[in-house]
Amino acid sequence: MYDAFFSYIQIQIGRSLLDHEKDLLQKVFYYKKIRKHQFLLQEGEICRFAGFVLKGALKQYTLDASGKENVLALCLENWWAADRESYIKEIPSPYFIEACEETELLIINKDAYDKFLSGQSFMDDLIKVISERNAFQMLRRLHAMNTQTAEQRLYELENSYPEFFQRFPQHLIASYLGITKETLSRIRTQSYKK
Repeated sequence: MYDAFFSYIQIQIGRSLLDHEKDLLQKVFYYKKIRKHQFLLQEGEICRFAGFVLKGALKQYTLDASGKENVLALCLENWWAADRESYIKEIPSPYFIEACEETELLIINKDAYDKFLSGQSFMDDLIKVISERNAFQMLRRLHAMNTQTAEQRLYELENSYPEFFQRFPQHLIASYLGITKETLSRIRTQSYKK
């Protein structure tokens, strides 16, 4: 189970992990399995962990005043699940993170990270890569929401993450794109006719 995690890290940091680094990771990350519809994090909780997805699918969302889900992130294998602001600042999270499939993760809690991994060069390199990628992705998404049509956003998502359409229900994809399920269905039907 750790081999996929080690491979992921090695690709991100551009070098092989040393044996003592692998041992350290195995010491501080623990395996967790959650059922479909089980929460990894609920609104109001302080996020005291980061989870690496080994297998499965998760959604991160908020609820508006009417109880409607607003999907902010969809996560699959080799992605991280956490509320970074809550984790770093130790403040209550406004988000839910819920499994959309049976999901297996490697979890590290904040205390273990602070005690064993903080200041380790390979982790600093990994966090830098992940942080940069997340920042660029967030800017691209914000730009798309403000400048692209729903059709353009859908086309970009289909090209960037085609697996989303096999793994997540249409209403979640629609929410992620900022459109209704009916609009998503209409756009997809029109594009198939072309």
